Formats: sequence, structure tokens, C-alpha cells
Amino acid sequence: MKNILKISAILLIGGLLGSCSKSYLDQTPTSDVSSVTVFETTDNVKLAVNGLAKLMTIQYLSSQGFNGEGTIKMYYGNYPGGDFTVNLPGWASIINGTYNTNNTTIYDYYPWYYYYKIISNANAIILGVDAASGSDEQKAFLKAEALTYRAYCYMMLVQIYSNRWSDSNNGASDGVVLRLDESIGDLAMSTLAEVYTQIYADLDQAISLYTSSGETRANNYEPDINVAYAVYARAALDKEDWANASTYAEKARSGYPLMSTADYKAGFYEPTSEWIWSCYGASDETLYYYSYFAYMAYNSSASAVRSYPKCISKELFDEIPATDIRKGLFLDPTGYSYTHSTGLAGTDLTSHAFALYPDLYSTSKVYAYMQFKVKAEDQPGVGNLNNFRSSEMYLIQAEADYHLNKSAADIQNLLVELNQGSGRDTAYTCTKTGTDLLNEIKLYRKIELWGEGFDWFDYKRWGDKIVRHTYDEGGSWVASLALTIAPEDNNNWTWVIPTKETYYNDAL
Repeated sequence: MKNILKISAILLIGGLLGSCSKSYLDQTPTSDVSSVTVFETTDNVKLAVNGLAKLMTIQYLSSQGFNGEGTIKMYYGNYPGGDFTVNLPGWASIINGTYNTNNTTIYDYYPWYYYYKIISNANAIILGVDAASGSDEQKAFLKAEALTYRAYCYMMLVQIYSNRWSDSNNGASDGVVLRLDESIGDLAMSTLAEVYTQIYADLDQAISLYTSSGETRANNYEPDINVAYAVYARAALDKEDWANASTYAEKARSGYPLMSTADYKAGFYEPTSEWIWSCYGASDETLYYYSYFAYMAYNSSASAVRSYPKCISKELFDEIPATDIRKGLFLDPTGYSYTHSTGLAGTDLTSHAFALYPDLYSTSKVYAYMQFKVKAEDQPGVGNLNNFRSSEMYLIQAEADYHLNKSAADIQNLLVELNQGSGRDTAYTCTKTGTDLLNEIKLYRKIELWGEGFDWFDYKRWGDKIVRHTYDEGGSWVASLALTIAPEDNNNWTWVIPTKETYYNDAL
């Protein structure tokens, strides 16, 4: 890891500035800066913080599949989950979770490499911004943004490389390597509890600095105080810290009203009223065939979509009420022909799909239950990528309040506001209590957040089995991917520390 962190600092801080004369607020995320001048002024530091946003949307490791945050959502959240299907039996090692214990595979290494790259650059900004010339208010806001990035990255790392909190002996098990400065020397593993303590400390400081600065962000891809609240809420949920999860989820969604049904059906490629934080995407800063949307968007011209469209599991599709607009975002094959071993559509179902969605690429294959939730704004895969929505915050608050034994009626009202009040299902009501209420919350997390990278992370956090069935068994999985994965399987769903870290870090 020593070499990785050094390269990471050179890539961003060591080459970050050349166009300081242009206003930061007029620029899209960029990593074009020079190291000598990066901490001279707050205008320059703004470009460095802007570079952190860029790191979330670039190609990594000389492989088209590794594209920043989109890869985390697709390969680590969607593919190995229980509600997201794709006819890719050749990807069984990822989809079935058996690569978790292979410490030499690039798939084990990628999240570690990616998040520590952002962390090392955030550390440099946190440590260096106070020396820059500029107002104290600007410095406070920029430091708060860097702290938010660092907290987010550590939250994601422990979800992947650490045990679920319920298996951690109250946080005594291994977390990750907690690097808080620019050193690249040997450093021992911190406990999971220590990592969460640091995440909370970073967010507490960020919130204080955002507040004292009095400044606001100009773009949805920049962190601000609501983003810090949202990271806090999700981290607390992972830690089973129900009180903080509820408190910060409610704070995070303030000012972000639920989107209209028209916006919900518009393709999830640009920020709406409820997007709290996103990754920037546009035709002039595209990853072409490497982007999340080139792997996901139903209308993409990329072969990863044309040949292998992404689908919802039949089991989850069947649980969505007919009155729910979200059911219409998936291709219902009822009454049409398709191959039951793979889901490949017959001529009639293919014609039906193209009639419903004429913007499907002309040579696209059609599959039963394929998704029409996510589309590309431009070819082959352009779009802004959502990280946090207020919808998630409603669901976090509902789940946390359930565990806090709060009023069932209040929790039911959160679900009613999310589903009926937003127009997503005008017929929705909820009178469930007890375990049935918790299962309702889980169900609507699956429905609302489908395809956005939560699938595997939620099943892991809940300690729930993933149960997949073939088409003949009433599901929608090809045979090699139709299996049951128990919480204790595959190293408790915990990715091992990659050899590239243990080789360079003698303290492990």
C-alpha cells in the first residue's frame, strides 16, 4: 500500500492546478492541478476538492470495468445481491460471492485501492487547507468537504472488508487500516469500533465547520452539510446505532422533497429534488463504454447492456403491488413468450418491449423482467450517478425507529409518506406491526433502491440469506447463479485484505 498511496498523492495533489484563473464554480469535476500551488490559496484548494469528485468518476487499473463509484454499486452492491439478475454465468465468482476470500484477485483489490486513493488526497487537503490564503469561512467549508469524503470512504471500506456489526463483538473485530495523514509507512489494523469512532469524529467536525462557514455548495456533486448528515445516517445504520441513524436521516432529508412520479420515470440520470449527493456525468466528461450507465442503462449502445440487460428478480417483481408505478419500470412477461432457462424474450415480448420503450437500442436483446428504471442521457453511457436520496433517508429512519421501539403508527406514516404521499403508489396503506412491519421496511428498501447499489450491502447488514430460484422454480436466475447464500458463507460476506496491502504494510 505504500507505493499506492504515494502514487495517489502525486496523481491528484501532485498535478492539480493550471487553470486557476477560471472560476471553480464554473468548472466540472477535474483533476488538472499543480502540486506547488495547490495550497497557496483557497481557490486552488477548491480545485483540489473538486478533484476528489473527479476521482469518483474515472477509469482505474487499466481495466474498463473499474470506473470509480459506479463499479462499487454494480460489482459489489448489485451483482452479488438477491434481487438483481443478469444472464452472466461467467461472472459466477462475483455474483455468487466466492471471490471474497481470494486476496490476489483484482476484484478484491479494487475497492481498497479506490477508496484509499480518495482518502489519501482528502488527508492532504484536511492537513493543508489551513495554511492557504483566503477567508476562514472558505477554509472551513473546504475542510468540511474533505472530512465528508474521508468519512464516506471509510464507511464504504468497512462495509466491504469488515464483519457486519452484529458479528463484530461490539466492534472488537478488525476494521481497516485507519490512515489520517500523508504517511505511507507500516500501520496496524484498527478495530471496527475505532473506525466508526473516526467516521463519527470526521462528520461531527465537518458539520461544525459547514455550520460556522455559512457557505453553501453550487453543485449536487459537491458535499455539504446534508451530505454529512446522510453519511452519518447510513454509517449509524450499519453500526446499529439506531438513535443516530434516525436523527441524522431526518436531518439529511430536510430540504430534499420526494421527487414527482414524472421525475421518477425520467431515467435516474440527473439530479431531482430528492438527490442529496451525486457523481457528475456529462457528454464532455464521459467514460464512454466504461461508465456505470454503459453497464446499466437500458437504452445504452454498449454491448454490456445490449447483450446482457439488467433485470429485477421475479421474486421481488411479484411483491410489487400492481398499483405501484415502480412495477412499470420492469418488463412484465405475463402473456408473452420467453426462454425459461435464461429469460431471453421471444419475438412477441421483444416487440412489446420496443413498443413500450422505443429508445431501446436497435440491436438490444430483451429479457423478461429487464429494467427500465435507469437510462443514459447520452451514448454510450452518460449520466449523473446518485449516491444519496431522501427516499433512502425515510427508509433509514423507519428501520431505526423500529429498533428504537417507537410508535408503529409513526413508522407506518413514514412508509405512507414515501409511497402514497409521493404518488409512487396512491393505493398504499400500512397497518403492519411487529416483525411484519420490519419486513415491510425491508421490502420497500428493495423496491425503492433497486439497482442503486444497496442489494448485497443490505442483505449483509441484515444477516439475511440470499435465496435465488431458477425460472422453473418460480424465480428468474440461470442455474449456475440460482443458489442460497447464508450469512456465514464466503467468510461472512467479508472481503479479505488484499495482498497488495499486506505485502507493503509489515504491521499487518
